[in-house]
Amino acid sequence: MKKLLAMMLFVWACMVFPALAEQQSDDTKRAKIHTELGAGYFGMGKLGVALEELNIAIRSDSRYAPAHNILGLIYMELREYDKADESFRRSLSIDDTNSDAHNNYGWFLCQRNRVDEAIGHFMSALKNPLYTTPEKAYLNAGQCSLKKGDDQGAEEFFLRAIKFQPSPPQALFYLSDIQFRRARYNDAQFYLEQLMKSGPTPEGLWLGARIAHRLGNRDAEANYGLQLRKHFPDSREAIAYRNGQFDSAVSTEGRK
Repeated sequence: MKKLLAMMLFVWACMVFPALAEQQSDDTKRAKIHTELGAGYFGMGKLGVALEELNIAIRSDSRYAPAHNILGLIYMELREYDKADESFRRSLSIDDTNSDAHNNYGWFLCQRNRVDEAIGHFMSALKNPLYTTPEKAYLNAGQCSLKKGDDQGAEEFFLRAIKFQPSPPQALFYLSDIQFRRARYNDAQFYLEQLMKSGPTPEGLWLGARIAHRLGNRDAEANYGLQLRKHFPDSREAIAYRNGQFDSAVSTEGRK
C-alpha cells in the first residue's frame, strides 16, 4: 500500500511540477513582452500607455526585475518620486546585479540631491563585467560629483567615460568646462575640439566662444558666435553671446 501511494505521489509530481515550471516561464515571457512594450511607449513619451503595459507585466510576474526598473523611470518622469524610489528599490531587491537598475536609480537619487547614495549605485552598476554601457554610469557619476562641487572627482569619472567607444559627448563638454573654470584655456580648447567632431550644440559653441574670448582669439570667437546665431538663434547661449556675457555661464542643469 505504501509503495502504491509513493508511486502515485511520484506520478503526480512528474505531472504537476513541469506544468508549474512551464506556467512560470509563460508568465515571465508575458512580463518581458509587456515590459518591452512599456519601455517603447516610454521612449515615445506615451507615459499613460507605458504605465498600463508595466502594470500588466508586473501582474504577470511580480518578480520580473526589469519591469520594476522601467516603472521607476515612468514614475520619475511623472514626478511621483515616492513610487519611483519604491520601484527602483523593488527591482534591485529582486536582482541586485542589474546594472541598468543601479544606473537608473543612481540618476534618480542624484536628481533628488542624494549625491553620495547615487554615486554608490553608479559604482555598483560598474561592478558587473557584463554591463554593456559603463560609459553612462561614469558620465552620470561625473555629473553627480559636480553637484557637490567635486571637480576633481568629476574629472576622473569623465576621463574614464571617454575611454569607451563611442564616448559620451557630454563628458567632453564637462571636461572642457572644468578646464575653462581652472583657467587652463588650451586644455579646454583640446576637449572642445573633440566635442565639436560630434556636431555643434548650443552649450558647446558658447563654451568655445568664451574660451576664444579668454584667449583673445577674436576670429574664433566670432566664428562660434556666427554658428550660434545660425543654428540655435533662440537658445539661451545665443542670447548670452549677443549680450556679450562672456563671464557668465549658462546653466546646463536638467540637460541630459
